[in-house]
Formats: sequence, C-alpha cells, structure tokens
Amino acid sequence: MLAAVDHVQLAAPPGSEDFLREYYVEVLGMTEIPKPPVLAARGGCWFRAGAVQLHLGIEKDFRPVKKAHPGLRVTGIEEFAARLRARRAEVTWDDNLPGHRRFYSADPVGNRLEFLEPVGSVEQPGSRSLERLGS
Repeated sequence: MLAAVDHVQLAAPPGSEDFLREYYVEVLGMTEIPKPPVLAARGGCWFRAGAVQLHLGIEKDFRPVKKAHPGLRVTGIEEFAARLRARRAEVTWDDNLPGHRRFYSADPVGNRLEFLEPVGSVEQPGSRSLERLGS
C-alpha cells in the first residue's frame, strides 16, 4: 500500500552540482543532505525541507522537460515568489487551479517547479498529498 511520496527525482547535466546547491539551498531555503557513498560517486545532490525531498541526479544527455514537475506546497506564497524574484528566478503566476495561489519557476538547469498554497477552506482532490508527508 502506498503511504507517502519519499522523494522526487529530477535530472541535471554533468558538472551542475554547484549551481544546484546555490539554488536549492540559497534560493529555496532547502538543506543539502548527504548521499550514500555508493550513490555520491554518480554525482548529483539531494535536498530536504521538512518532509519534502528532492534528489537531483546527473544525466549525461540532460534535457529539461517542458511539462513534468513537482508541485511544492509553500506558506506565504507572495513572500516566497518575491524571494525567488529577488534572486533573479523567473516567476510565472497561474490562476487555473481553483482554491489555490500558484506559480511556476525553473531551477538553474531548466527543471520546471510548481509552488502552490491553498487559499480559504477550498481543498481540491489531491491537494492534501504533501500534508500526508507532514508538511
């Protein structure tokens, strides 16, 4: 039986780890977590914020995808968007999900990221998925 999402894996090009660390730690406020030595030899890096984990793995012929993305629930979405813009990250607002404020952005290698926050008491199907992880 499925209990929770353990992590989301995103891809990145070889040699991008320093750019990823700067973005995920300094811009998003996540903490880098150590990879097991056998996996660390492959490159890439892992990050955590509360129960949310993002793993960035190195892919030789990396090409960012245009549609697939993790949806990351935030608190204080306006302030979070301002934080990203202040660090020169593009923020594209989208009003098509009822009951939520949300925007899209991209990490330094082009991975699409969705940031969302419920508004009011309206909950949409699937919107509680990160709450099950304790966030």
